Amino acid sequence: MLSFAKGHGTLNDFVLLVDRDNERGLTDDEVRFLCDRRAAIGGDGLLRVVRAHHVPEWRGDPDLWFMDYRNADGSIAEMCGNGVRVFCTYLKQQGLVRASATSVDVATRAGLRRGEYLPDGQIRVWMGRPSVADADVPVGVGAREYAARPVDVGNPHAVALVEAGVLDDLDLEHEPSFPHDVFPRGVNREFVEQVASDVLRMRVFERGVGETLSCGTGTVAVAAAAARASGATEASYEVRVRGGVVRVDLAHGEAWLTGPAVIVAHGEVSLPTTRRKDEA
Repeated sequence: MLSFAKGHGTLNDFVLLVDRDNERGLTDDEVRFLCDRRAAIGGDGLLRVVRAHHVPEWRGDPDLWFMDYRNADGSIAEMCGNGVRVFCTYLKQQGLVRASATSVDVATRAGLRRGEYLPDGQIRVWMGRPSVADADVPVGVGAREYAARPVDVGNPHAVALVEAGVLDDLDLEHEPSFPHDVFPRGVNREFVEQVASDVLRMRVFERGVGETLSCGTGTVAVAAAAARASGATEASYEVRVRGGVVRVDLAHGEAWLTGPAVIVAHGEVSLPTTRRKDEA
């Protein structure tokens, strides 16, 4: 039996596991099983808590907690903005950081991220320095093509600004096309409508998952793209996703993401001893 927790940040949901000494690495098949909404627990991804010195690619403080993030299809991802807020909440709930701690440093494949525990229960995360490309690339939804701006938030994004009235009618049940030569490892695709000067509304198709109700790094990407389009070097945006609302602050080339994070359940699950036929 495997002990787990379930949590979400603006309905971007995750299976969480503590494996401090790296004794229970998960196969791709096991990740897919755990994230299956019908056969098991269900989630957009899986967050494994492990000491950083067990992760070969980590070169920083070996005693930090490392957020080993996997997409629902089993693939490895560099970072997850909603996931890191849930991760920070879970660390405190499990006693893996001091109950009195006001912040925690988290190791990720995108580098160090710092989460702050705010008095209202929300988590504010330093998200690094987003990088916005100088030129657009084409992203296709159905028969229509949109100009999308590549943005790097430690993981890759393509942000398409769309006109009012377009967002709700987009067919994101099918994967939007993108230039594989630009994004050889895949890309998260965001479609965003600017509701007001400081309010953005977005939908997202995440690589390795499909359309999700929220994407934390995606909200930072759309804020960075919107600020670049307006010529602003400092900005704060309310970003509305299908799962709720977050805030993104941009200043001095850096970004901060603030939003809720909730642990909703704990339990135990039996992993299958063999793969399902469709995974053979």
